Amino acid sequence: MSSTSTCKVAVFSAKVYDRASLTQQLSLLGHNIEFTFLEPRLTPATVSLAKGFSVVCAFINDVINEEVLKELDKLGIRQVALRCAGFNNVDLVAAEKWKITVCRVPAYSPYAVAEHAVGLMICLNRNLHRAFSRVRDGNFSINGLLGMDFHGKTFGFLGTGRIGFLTARICSGFGCNILGCDPYKNADFEKLGGKYVEMDELLATSDIISLHCPLTPESHHLINEKTIAKMKPGAVIVNTSRGPLIHSRDMIEGLKSGKVGGLAIDVYEDEEEIFFEDLSSEVLQDDTIARLLTFPNVMITAHQAFFTKEALEAIAKVTIGNIASFDGQTSDDSWKQNQVKNQTHRRPSKESIDVKETKMGHARPPSSPCVVLR
Repeated sequence: MSSTSTCKVAVFSAKVYDRASLTQQLSLLGHNIEFTFLEPRLTPATVSLAKGFSVVCAFINDVINEEVLKELDKLGIRQVALRCAGFNNVDLVAAEKWKITVCRVPAYSPYAVAEHAVGLMICLNRNLHRAFSRVRDGNFSINGLLGMDFHGKTFGFLGTGRIGFLTARICSGFGCNILGCDPYKNADFEKLGGKYVEMDELLATSDIISLHCPLTPESHHLINEKTIAKMKPGAVIVNTSRGPLIHSRDMIEGLKSGKVGGLAIDVYEDEEEIFFEDLSSEVLQDDTIARLLTFPNVMITAHQAFFTKEALEAIAKVTIGNIASFDGQTSDDSWKQNQVKNQTHRRPSKESIDVKETKMGHARPPSSPCVVLR
């Protein structure tokens, strides 16, 4: 499509940092785009706010289901520009039905997520979050803050795409043993000394298990009562990928029994109504996350692993590029490279393990023993 008029974009779930990064990049790129920043999430109740716009810009916790897409079609919206890599919140079948193009930001700063994952590992293991609070209160005792050396321990990575590999590369500096489970081998992971094993072996031998998978029907509740039972007693689980990879209630039972030695997560399966919001003056209505927060060996951050200056700049630049090229303001069709279609969920691809990864590794047949299944 082509356009000589201003492309008006409704930016849902807009925070101060979204406004700053998108506005700054737009001034640098000079495209004929006008952003209107809306604080509410995109939901069936708020979709009417898109009236009068050409494009909707959405984030990971916006609801882009058939009901919303049908209404967007009525409003004349032809593009949904996701300012994130994940797209499991989008009904791609409905998007195809209503002829609405969905674009995403497939890669921004994988280093940001990898570094955050390792930060969570270190902080939880050495109880830095608890030590900080103690010292602030004048308590200089170190009782109860005992950790373990990472050196010589076994780290297991479920998913060795771009982010999984980078996380493993950082962890390799600790002098640990590295295991991986992924239907697509990554040669760089093996060059680190990483060894590919079946999922059961990884669970049974890893002291730290780090999740780097997208959310698919196969990976939904990948960590559940059965897989927790297969883990090495006291294993620590880290998730900076997708919240629903972990069955939260089963995880609570694993923590209570001591089978799970610790949990560090940046994502949560029911985070939509919680993360990115200030609820400090309200009663938390989600009983599951409220229970998780009572454990001394649980650390939760609110989906901030991506949150670096470099990542925000990259997200804004690619998002604006997707909008401008789709609107015909540029000579290239870069939006096509970042378009998400329905078959993305169905066909085997390198993205079946890490939706933020760049093209790395070599495909293996679906019968591989490392295929991540429930």
